[in-house]
Amino acid sequence: MSALTSPGGELVWAVAAALAWLIGEVAARLASLPRISAYAMVGFALSHAQLGWLPRPSDSSMMVLANIGLGLVLFECGYRTNLRWFVVNPWLGATSLVQSILIFAGVHTAVMQFGGSPITAALLAALALVASPPEVLRVINEQRSSGQVTERLLHLSVLSAGLAVLLFNAVVGFWAFRNTGSLWQAAAGSALMFAASIALGTGLGMALPPLLRWLGATHDLATAATAMAVVLLVVLAHQLKLSSVLATMTFGLVVRQRRIVLSPAQRDFGPLGGLLQMVLFVFLGASVSWVRIVDGFWLAMLIVGVRIVSQVLASLLFARASGISWRKGALTGLGLAPLSALVIALLVETRYLGINLMDQLSALAGATLLMAVAGPVLTRLSLKWAHELPDPPAKR
Repeated sequence: MSALTSPGGELVWAVAAALAWLIGEVAARLASLPRISAYAMVGFALSHAQLGWLPRPSDSSMMVLANIGLGLVLFECGYRTNLRWFVVNPWLGATSLVQSILIFAGVHTAVMQFGGSPITAALLAALALVASPPEVLRVINEQRSSGQVTERLLHLSVLSAGLAVLLFNAVVGFWAFRNTGSLWQAAAGSALMFAASIALGTGLGMALPPLLRWLGATHDLATAATAMAVVLLVVLAHQLKLSSVLATMTFGLVVRQRRIVLSPAQRDFGPLGGLLQMVLFVFLGASVSWVRIVDGFWLAMLIVGVRIVSQVLASLLFARASGISWRKGALTGLGLAPLSALVIALLVETRYLGINLMDQLSALAGATLLMAVAGPVLTRLSLKWAHELPDPPAKR
């Protein structure tokens, strides 16, 4: 019994993961809901702050597995991103930029109206930019969708993540400047972390292809080697207090450019990758406290509304110029609703800089939980309404 209630609680997490898997399968089969929405709800219900069954996420070894699961899915997001598409169709970049401006301005104004300080408003606005690639990609893979809206959701979510990380770290640098009084230390710290994270991912991405060619690797071996490299990259980034988010996405981008071909059968890096990603979303739900949700509920709802309206408006604005219909433009904006996984990851990474923002941004708790459940649902609906899901098998 001590293993069940110990601070590490590995057995408790294992039981929670099994329960999440079962509920996710039932939700997918009976209600056609994305499995990750069910995973997050199970983690939230069983968390230390609610039923008290799971230990605190920060005190658990599950954080390592959740970070590896996040690293695997972020790598795949980077790997499936074609940078040339942004050059051929610059309206995609314009769409992402306008979305970011509208969201940042709208959320910043809303937080200030609710009595928040300028620095809190800037932090919340920067985090609200994220259209979280892990949720978007997981829904795409789970539903096996394909088409214009699918590809735009993936590419725009990756671009929004890069912009959000850049802006968030700039705001965190300013936060550090207020606390230390040293502008150089704050600016250099954020810039160095950003550059070093990209350099780490680029370096590993440049080193892997020659190694695989020397080994004469098959597609399956390349997939396994890449998964091991992602695990190493995540651990290194955390040990060096760098951004594993930036490092893993950059690694994926570089591997694609270096023409490393991974097995198409290994979506989500196979069953083990899927298991780690399930742990990620259970961990995500367990990181949210009901008390924080109540404290910042109305502001959280306003943030969610501003995000969705801004994303739809910007996508509509550039829909015809970028080569799609108004309808698919609106559906693209709707499908970018998820934000939870990357927001939690960025907040956790600030702890490595000696800054704890988890308890100071209560409005994010409600937005995170709502989008952990509703975000993947909206992404799936946008893909369904765009007719990009495969036809169900005919009944005999």
